[in-house]
Amino acid sequence: MGIDRTARIDPEAQIGANVEIGPYVIIRGKVQVGDGTRIEPFAVLEGWVEIGPSCVIGHHAIIGTPPQDVAFQGEESGVIIGEGTVLREFVTVHRATGEGKVTHIGKSCFIMAYCHIAHNCFVGNGVTMANGASLAGYVTVEDWATLSGFVGVHQFVRIGKLAMIGGLSKVVMDIPPYVLADGHPARIFGLNRVGMRRRGIPQKKRESIAQVYRFLFRSGLPLRKAMEEIRGKGFDPEVVEEILAFLVKTRRGITRWVREEACDFEDTPSGW
Repeated sequence: MGIDRTARIDPEAQIGANVEIGPYVIIRGKVQVGDGTRIEPFAVLEGWVEIGPSCVIGHHAIIGTPPQDVAFQGEESGVIIGEGTVLREFVTVHRATGEGKVTHIGKSCFIMAYCHIAHNCFVGNGVTMANGASLAGYVTVEDWATLSGFVGVHQFVRIGKLAMIGGLSKVVMDIPPYVLADGHPARIFGLNRVGMRRRGIPQKKRESIAQVYRFLFRSGLPLRKAMEEIRGKGFDPEVVEEILAFLVKTRRGITRWVREEACDFEDTPSGW
């Protein structure tokens, strides 16, 4: 374990084996740092913060400070960060609002410089957020989703598994799993075929996903009605249930497809 002599570490903090703590780092409160994690100069970790093993906390990152939420009354809440996650320079992650609640970031995420993850967010495993992307409070980002640079996500929005959102997008409604979205406000324009192949999703399942979305958004039925009828259409029931389980939980509504009649649902190679 290498701790720079200028670092300030609270006696309550629990520091694992082989942890590197750089110059002028401040660790204050009930902070737990897992084995092999590196904390770079001028980072601040405050309050109830649990960082898994083999993480990187970049220069000037701020983790665990109070939420920017008028409902917060000083209750004890925290931040949990999973194994192997990288938070680069000037990333901010605020603790949750609500006694005992946490802001959660999963394993193997890559959160690039200047990103912000607000109170009560849940970020799954393998998520990538490019420079300047920001999540408002209570946002959920499911596993392996990608947010490009300077994406802004409204509070309570959910972003589905393996969704990919183009740079500078304004996301105000839920983005379903496996899709590509872009715009201001964001609209869906196709499937994340490249991402699905890279994650090893078999072609048969990719085709089933395309069939399900084609019915939901091209059948001519209102989305709610299409959701009610889709179980009887002979599609892969596992895929149907996965997508419906996401859609029915919406609080913000479901983002619509751009020019639905021209949307690309086919499982053929194309660029982003």
